[in-house]
This record gives sequence, C-alpha cells and structure tokens, in this order.
Amino acid sequence: MKAKELLEAVRDGKVSVEEAAEQLKTLPYENLGFARLDHHRELRTGFPEVIFSQGKTVEQTGIIFEKLWKRSGLVLATRASREQYEAVRLRVPEAVYHETARSITAGMKPEEERVGLVAVCTGGTADIPVAEEAAVTAEMCGARVERIFDIGVSGLHRMISALPEIRRATAIVAVAGMEGALASVLAGQLDHPVIAVPTSVGYGANFGGLSALLTMINSCATGIAVVNIDNGFGGGYLAAQINRQSK
Repeated sequence: MKAKELLEAVRDGKVSVEEAAEQLKTLPYENLGFARLDHHRELRTGFPEVIFSQGKTVEQTGIIFEKLWKRSGLVLATRASREQYEAVRLRVPEAVYHETARSITAGMKPEEERVGLVAVCTGGTADIPVAEEAAVTAEMCGARVERIFDIGVSGLHRMISALPEIRRATAIVAVAGMEGALASVLAGQLDHPVIAVPTSVGYGANFGGLSALLTMINSCATGIAVVNIDNGFGGGYLAAQINRQSK
C-alpha cells in the first residue's frame, strides 16, 4: 500500500494502528542489501524513487522495479537495456519498454488524464534519444507532452514555423548537441521557462557535449535552466514540476 493510501486508511478506520505500524517498518526505506529503496519519496516529492538502471545487473533491476511497483504502482527506470526490461517484465507484466528513450515504465496515466503541456524540442534528429527520455519522464509525471523535433538553428525557418505550437506549452525542454544554441534562441522568443539539455552529439571539438553545455550555461537569454549532458530525465522531470505548478 502507498504511504498516502496507508495514512488515509488509518484515518478512515480501514486499517488499525497496529497494522499501519507494521507496514511503516518498511515505508521509510527497504533494505535489499544491494539497494535501500526510498518508499517515502513520493510522499515528500510527489513522485516515487526512479531507478537509474545503468550499472545495475539484470536481476537487481528486476527486483527493485517489482518492489517499487508493489508499493507505489508507478515506476520509471531510465538508462535500461532490453535485457533489463525482459527481467522486469517477468516480474511486472504491465511494464512497457520505450526503446528510443531506453526507459521502462509501469503505471503511466493515459494521455487523456495528463495535464498542462510540455514541449520537448530537439536541434537535430540525433538528439531524439535524449529528448525521448525527457518526454517519457514528463509523461510519467503526469504532463501532456508535445514532441517537436529537428528545429535546430542551422535552419532557423524550421524553428520559427514551430513557434506557435511551442508557445502553447507551460515549459519547454530544448535538447541539442553540437554548439547547443537552440535553448538560447528559443528562450529569446518565449515567455515560459526553457530547460536546456546538452547532448554529446557532435564532432571531436564538441568534447562529448561540453561545448553545448558551456553554450547553454553562458547564454545571454533569460529564463533558462540547464541540466547535465545527456540528462533527458532531469530536463523532463523539471519541466513536469513547472507544468504541475500551473494547474
């Protein structure tokens, strides 16, 4: 039972204080030996703990996902491989694998129940994997998402033609590699926050995304927040938080 549901059940007399005390033993966190699952995170922040799958074994990912699913009914795993997904699916048949985003989800709200609007934009097609991680994350957090890809500044007319659509969004995620100029140009045209996500896309002097990161954090445009290189999850999560405040 979720933390919120447990508190409501005690208040409504459906669960005794003794039963609640027993469940509370594992609510703050559950020690699996290789991981300590933070079951109180949803109560504190509004969204359960997210699994960073990279570096975890197939078995570890499957166990963690199942434990979080049983407690919260809402699970997101990022940087996940197909093999990790297959292990998860054996334990949680409801799990869905998002190939491009490399994310596993369970419990995502249907589109008609999501709120607001987050626009996820990319400079180029090569930036789509990071953008998809941002989009899936925002959707898991309950936001309606519009994907607007390949509007980089080398063809400025493409971005300008997309502006009416982008302006409808509460928050914008700008995902770009190379020189990373997309975020600055968008922020100069919009009255809503822009979350800049630099990607590692680019040739040698791009330094694995460092050039895009430095461009974004040195932007003269206002209203920009910058997350780390290839951190689509961070960009999507922040955009969803901003979107939630506008409800």
